[in-house]
Amino acid sequence: MPLNNEQISFFRTNGYLLVPGAMDIDLCAKVRDLMWAALPAGSALKREDAASHVGPIPTDETSQDSVFFRDGYRWLNRQLGVDQTVIDLIYSKRICTMAHQLVGGTLRQAVVNGTPMGSRGPVWPGGPTDPAQGTEGARGVYYTLPYGDKEREPDACHTDGHPFQLGVVGLIEDCPVDGGAFKVWPRSHERLYPTYKLRYDQPRIPYYDHLPTYKGIVHTEEYSAEVGSLNEDTKAVECYGNAGDVVFWHHRTAHMAGHNYSPQIRQAVLADFWTDDLDVFRTQDAGGDMWRDWSPELQNTADRAYSEEFAKVQRLSV
Repeated sequence: MPLNNEQISFFRTNGYLLVPGAMDIDLCAKVRDLMWAALPAGSALKREDAASHVGPIPTDETSQDSVFFRDGYRWLNRQLGVDQTVIDLIYSKRICTMAHQLVGGTLRQAVVNGTPMGSRGPVWPGGPTDPAQGTEGARGVYYTLPYGDKEREPDACHTDGHPFQLGVVGLIEDCPVDGGAFKVWPRSHERLYPTYKLRYDQPRIPYYDHLPTYKGIVHTEEYSAEVGSLNEDTKAVECYGNAGDVVFWHHRTAHMAGHNYSPQIRQAVLADFWTDDLDVFRTQDAGGDMWRDWSPELQNTADRAYSEEFAKVQRLSV
C-alpha cells in the first residue's frame, strides 16, 4: 500500500517514518543466507552457535577491506549491496513507490552486479573521504554483534556526508529493544539543515600522505553546536522491530547505529534513494525551503497532521 497523508506528514515533521512489514520475509531469509555464506571458511562465527556471535570479532579474523569489513562489533558486507536478491528486497516496487511519494522526480536505478559502496577512495581504517563514491546499489548488509559484557555507552548522533535525499534501513531479522537497531533524533533535520552550506553535499578536505593531520568532512561551527545540543535535549527513537520492517529517514536527520546489548546479532540492509536531479541540487546553497526539491505530494502535506495515537506507534514521545 502507498503511504497515506498521516504517514507523509509525520515524515515531513519528524524526519523519519517507521513502516512495518514493508519488505518480503522470504527475501529477508535469503539475504541472511547470503551473509553467512560470505564468511571465510573456518570462521569463529558459527551461524548455529549463538555464543560465537558475541563480539568483538577475533583479532585474527578482522578485515579492513571496505567492501567486506569485519572489526570490533561490526560486520559489513557492501558487496551484497549490488546482489540481485538484496536489490529486489530493498528496492522493491512497494518500497520504491513509497520513496517516490516522498522524493518525487525520477529515482536513480540500482545496478545489479554494479560497483558496491566502498570500492574507491582512501582505504580503511581512516575511511574513504567519500564512503559512497561509485555506489550503484544499496549500501549493503550491516550486522552489529552483541556487546556481551561491554560497558554501556551513551548515544551520540551524527549525519552522513555523502549526497543523497532519502535513507532507508530494513530489518532482515527480528530486533528487540536495546538490540542495536538504527536510532534517529526526531525533528533534527529541521535543526541541522540550516547549519549546512550546501543542500545535499558537504565540503571535504582530501587526504595527502605528506599532509596527514586532517582529512574528511568540514563541519560548520553551527552544525557541531547543534549536534551537541541534540545529544543533550532530544531523546532518540529506537527503530527496533520485526524482520521486514523499514525506517525511512531524511538525509539531514541525526542518527546512529544502536548499541547492541541483546544476545543476538542486529541484522539490517541499508540503502539510499535520490533522483536524477541530485547532481544539480547537491551544489546549491542550503537556504530557503528544505522541501523544494521533494515531491508535490509531500510539499502539499501539512506539518503535524497526524494523531497522537499514530505518533505513539512511531515511538515518538508526545
